[in-house]
Amino acid sequence: MVVPRPRAPRPIRPVREPATVPPPLTGPWAPEDRRLDEVELLPLPDGAHGPEDVVVDAAGRVVSGDEDGRLWWWAADAPAGTPARLLAETGGRPLGIELDPRDDSLVVCDAYRGLLRVTPGGAVRELTGTAPPVHLANNAAVARDGTIYFTDSSDRFPLSHWKHDLLEHRPNGRVLAYDPGSGRTEVVAAGLYFPNGIALTPDESALILVETTTHRLLRVDLPGGAATVLADLPAYPDNLCAVGDGTYWIALPSPRLPVVERLLPHPRLRQLVALLPDAVRPQPRRYGLVALVDGAGTVLRTLHGPRGAYWMITGVRQHGDQLWLGSLVGSGVARVPLG
Repeated sequence: MVVPRPRAPRPIRPVREPATVPPPLTGPWAPEDRRLDEVELLPLPDGAHGPEDVVVDAAGRVVSGDEDGRLWWWAADAPAGTPARLLAETGGRPLGIELDPRDDSLVVCDAYRGLLRVTPGGAVRELTGTAPPVHLANNAAVARDGTIYFTDSSDRFPLSHWKHDLLEHRPNGRVLAYDPGSGRTEVVAAGLYFPNGIALTPDESALILVETTTHRLLRVDLPGGAATVLADLPAYPDNLCAVGDGTYWIALPSPRLPVVERLLPHPRLRQLVALLPDAVRPQPRRYGLVALVDGAGTVLRTLHGPRGAYWMITGVRQHGDQLWLGSLVGSGVARVPLG
């Protein structure tokens, strides 16, 4: 069953903002470690693409989704080129995928179905649906008590028109919390600019969060929801994952685009750009980039792929001494050693 896609979005309502100048990829962001151009690829079946996020489950299976609503898996020690095996079909569009350590099920943020739970055997159950307050479930973090914190990136534009939300540049997103006991979904923090990747701190006193539109790394205190800006990033961030030691990997699909940043003071121009065919709008750079940061936002390590061999990296996951990557446009998941 394929879930009906949302209606065409409303016209954008951009606001005037000051232009920004993207910081250069220097210092800790310098492209010294270029191993992302030498990844091992584990492919999706022919015709499938868009493994947006990646997770390793309790059975040692690497799980990712595709644009057509399917979830696939590979053994974590599978050789490069190993074909994927089907786990489940959501009928929507899986984005962020997390492991619930209480029962080893997967929590899936589906752009068109809301929050889902998928058993190790592949049974799919809807937790929230997409009725308000959930509009565009994107990435999640599961607390020890089972509470699922997740980003609702935009209450105006569906995933198919996510670039419209970035052009509008309004705080259309929020962080929500799903209580598995009551089945209720509550707002933790609102007024966010396309909130995307999210993770819990080790003591679960706060969330580490990124906003794609404003390229910011935030800390959101729990339970109050007060947000503190930790860093301004030189690239647009997507999903992130906690390593478990107070550090976090961030997937960065593209370095910031100067032409997009220069459009911010010109809302009428941004309205016109939104009406153009996607092929002639500013496009992400073909560049691979992930970063490791600590809980204060300090950059500890960056991995680069200047040739764009594996690019538009939207998912990242550390498993032992390997890093797994997902891509919004890729034909499979990628693996790279960290040593």
